[in-house]
Amino acid sequence: MAMTKRDYSLLGPDAALAVENGLAAADWYHTDIPRQQMKALMKREDQPAIRDTLILFSAMFVFAAIGVALWPSWWSAPFWLAYGVLYGSAMDSRWHECGHGTPFRTAKYNDWVYQIASFCMVRNPVTWRWSHARHHTDTVIVGRDPEIVAMRPPALFRIFLNFFGILDAFHGWQRMIVNASGKLETEEVTYIPQSEHYKVIRVARIWVVIYAGVIAIAVVLQSILPLMIIGLPRLYGAWHHVMTGILQHAGLADNVIDHRLNSRTVYMNPVSRFIYWNMNYHVEHHMFPMVPYHRLAELHELIKQDAPAANPSILQAYKEVWPILLRQLRYHDEFLTRDLPPTARPYRTDLHEGALGDTGARTTTPQAVPAE
Repeated sequence: MAMTKRDYSLLGPDAALAVENGLAAADWYHTDIPRQQMKALMKREDQPAIRDTLILFSAMFVFAAIGVALWPSWWSAPFWLAYGVLYGSAMDSRWHECGHGTPFRTAKYNDWVYQIASFCMVRNPVTWRWSHARHHTDTVIVGRDPEIVAMRPPALFRIFLNFFGILDAFHGWQRMIVNASGKLETEEVTYIPQSEHYKVIRVARIWVVIYAGVIAIAVVLQSILPLMIIGLPRLYGAWHHVMTGILQHAGLADNVIDHRLNSRTVYMNPVSRFIYWNMNYHVEHHMFPMVPYHRLAELHELIKQDAPAANPSILQAYKEVWPILLRQLRYHDEFLTRDLPPTARPYRTDLHEGALGDTGARTTTPQAVPAE
């Protein structure tokens, strides 16, 4: 079946269609968990996040210090690469989790880490708090979700460039300049309340001053070393967060309101889980976003009888995703469906077909491909 044309703009016809079809801010499926268990899972603690944050920043300091000491020798390269992954990828998950306000019990700790991580990832902390709220409210709903990575057809070259931070980071810096001039982009206005606009602008102006200072130091020293510490790691360290982030939703259904259909859980090695802060448990996170990262493995055990089997590794997940993306690239309207265990409640078609009506055929096409 030929692919139905999609308009991913938040201002286009698909955005209006999503509202008309009841997909905007819809009632999503959730696995039933006893209230007391859920309350216990949502309990916040400072200790795990303080431990992980101290490890993260200590490692960043050590890697950067060794990189500086060995500069400009090529012997410094492994240390810069390690520093870059922590700056340009681990900060992505810290931005994400602290934006939810769940890692720390103490609210100011969440905000401190969120502000630092937002700066590293070049994501205005005000803008992206509202953007990510929309992502959770309307996950992979075309025209509503501003954070869809693998569109249909997938822009594979854009995704490839983002492994080096080339588009996302430069768009972030471009937004920074626009916001610092006192303006917001047109799409930003659709999800950021008017009362928050001045905060967006204020943050952007502070960031411009910081970057200007770093660039001035680099010019005075006639060295890119200051930029190796602030700025450039967003480019050379982005690959890990892109590698793991693509697997969150790529190749799965869009315009559905069951996270078991549009999100993916992947088992990962301990190092990647630390960098990713357990966001590999992505079905669980979307279904219950207020559960802290350090309880997601436990949540996974509680709901796995009601969810598709997790992919056993990053490599296996890509072996599953890649053929679908290639077929979508050829404008075939295909996506993966995940088999549910016998103990699971079935996918509720009334949450999808009924809400979409005749215009929603794209969501439940017969070209759905079972995951192997």
